[in-house]
Amino acid sequence: MEQDLFSQLWPQIILPIARIAFFITIGLFIANFIESLNWTHRLAAVVRPLLRMGRLSSVTGASFTIAFVSGVSSNTMLAEAYDKGLMSKTELYLANLFNSLPRFFLHLPTVFFLTAPMIKSGAFLYVGLTFAASLLQTFVVILVGRLTLPASDGADCVTTPGQTKIGWRDALAKSFKRLKKRIGKVMLFMIPVYILFFLLNRYGLFTRLEEYIAAKAWFLAWLNPQSLGIVVLHVTTEFSAGLAAASVLLAENSLTTKEVVLALLVGNILSTPIRAVRHQLPYYTGIYSPKLALQLVGVSQVVRALCVVLVAFLYYFLA
Repeated sequence: MEQDLFSQLWPQIILPIARIAFFITIGLFIANFIESLNWTHRLAAVVRPLLRMGRLSSVTGASFTIAFVSGVSSNTMLAEAYDKGLMSKTELYLANLFNSLPRFFLHLPTVFFLTAPMIKSGAFLYVGLTFAASLLQTFVVILVGRLTLPASDGADCVTTPGQTKIGWRDALAKSFKRLKKRIGKVMLFMIPVYILFFLLNRYGLFTRLEEYIAAKAWFLAWLNPQSLGIVVLHVTTEFSAGLAAASVLLAENSLTTKEVVLALLVGNILSTPIRAVRHQLPYYTGIYSPKLALQLVGVSQVVRALCVVLVAFLYYFLA
C-alpha cells in the first residue's frame, strides 16, 4: 500500500503541483505586468456599461476580460487588488461571480462538441440553458452591486491621478520583483492543501460522497426513473458517461429530449460543487488565503447552483 502511494508521488502529486505552480506563477506575472503598465482601464472598457450599472471597479472589468483567456490570471488580479485595499470584500465576491460568463465560454467548445454528437438537438438546449444560467448570474451580480456598492466604487469613478507612463523594461522589472515577494506565500498554502485533497481523494472520501448523493437523491422523484441513470453516472463518474447513457436512451426512444436535458442539468447541479472543491479549491488557496478561498468557492457554487435550478425549473414547466 505504501509502495503504491510512493509510486504515485510523481504523476499525481509532484507533477500536478508543478503544473499548478507554473500557471499560478504565470498568472501572477501577467496580473502584475498589466497593473504595472496601467492597462486596467483599457481592459475594463470592454464591459464598461455593465460596470457602471453594477457600480463595479475597473479592476473587476479587467479581471472579467482576462478570464476569457486565463482564470488564474483573472483571480490573481482580484487577489492583488483586494490585498492592496483597492477592492472591498463585497466586490471581491461579486467580481468572482461576475467571471462565471468568461468561464462558461472557456468550456463552451468542449461541452458543445461533446454533447452534439451524442444528444443531437438536445445539445443546443442544454448549452443554451446553462448559458442562460450564466447570464442570470451576471444579472444578479449587477443588481446586487447596484444595491450594495457605493457609487464611488463604480467604474466611472475610478481615477488614476498621478500615474505616469512606464516602459516595458521597467514594467517587467517591477513585475518580477513583486512576483518574488508573492510566490513563496502562494506555495506555502497551495502545496499542503493539494496534498490533503489528494489523500482525501485517494482514500475515497469524494467517491463515497458522490455515491451518497446519488443514492439518497429522493428529491429527484419528479424525474423519469430511467433518467436517474444519467444523473447517477454524471455524479459518480463524469459528464461523458452521463452523455453516453443519454445517447442510448434517446436512440431507443426511452426518454424524450426534454427528459434528457433535465437529467443532465440535475447532474450538473449535483456534481459540480464536489468537483469544484476537489479541483478548484487547491489552486484558489494558492491565490487567496485558505479561508477566503473556501468562502469564494462556496458562494460561487451556491449561486451557480441556484441559477441552474431556476433555469431548469422554468424549462420544466414552460417548455
